[in-house]
Amino acid sequence: MDIEELQTFVEVADAGGITPAARRLGISKSIVSRRLARLEAELGEQLLARTTRGAALTEAGAAFRDHAARVVAEIETARDIISPSGELKGRLRIAAPLSVGPSQFAPVLAELAKRHPLLHIHTSYSDRFVDLIAEGFDCAIRVGYLPDSNLIVRRVGPFFGKLVASPDYVAAHGAPQTPDDLLGHEALMQGVEPWQLSDGDKVITIQPQGRFKADNGTALVSAAIAGIGIAWLPDCLVDEHIATGELVPILAPYPPPVAGVYVVRPPSQFPTRKIKALIEILVEHFGGP
Repeated sequence: MDIEELQTFVEVADAGGITPAARRLGISKSIVSRRLARLEAELGEQLLARTTRGAALTEAGAAFRDHAARVVAEIETARDIISPSGELKGRLRIAAPLSVGPSQFAPVLAELAKRHPLLHIHTSYSDRFVDLIAEGFDCAIRVGYLPDSNLIVRRVGPFFGKLVASPDYVAAHGAPQTPDDLLGHEALMQGVEPWQLSDGDKVITIQPQGRFKADNGTALVSAAIAGIGIAWLPDCLVDEHIATGELVPILAPYPPPVAGVYVVRPPSQFPTRKIKALIEILVEHFGGP
């Protein structure tokens, strides 16, 4: 059984069709189709049902997909272990946040590509938490405070944020003086997440409420500038607006605890050299733990 056939099948399964899989792999659709045909012939099973919209896993394909993905990952890890030197090559699929990713991470990933000219870097920017395993990502760059999960996490640097509002909002509603005062204000949030604030060495958790929600930090910046409420946002999104006077810091004596920049990856014994290279360059840029 050819490893390229397994890798191609996993790509088609994750991408939902031959065309997007060919684009991810950087090969023609005819090559993808031939590899799939050979794999199905060898297994004696139809793995994919071709449709006008793409390709859907058959029952056999769904059962085979996770095993095939693990085999591909283990072989790549084994190659890294026995061949720890030489040019990085192959493909690195990364999920990154949309709100801060293009400005904060895209330049770092461009530098990674420059250092390793044989490495193919494919980044998907979205503010939702993607399922790395189900969607076929090698790793993700995430920021903030991470919930518990079965993923392997490596902190690569600090990430700072603050509470902000517009001068018009403060003029109309006043500025909260204590964390508890936030409960009487409109909060701009992504969902129902709690806010954490520091009072010396103590961390205070507040469950704010608000009528305006968005799954993107840039959208929350716009809402804050419009005077709709108070937002907890990363410094990199709000500092320029504070400099122009469009936003002002709120509750400065109670700053949010320092968050982090993380690389997370599916569970495995060894990270690949590609992920190690990503971690190293992010640590360089963001200053380490």
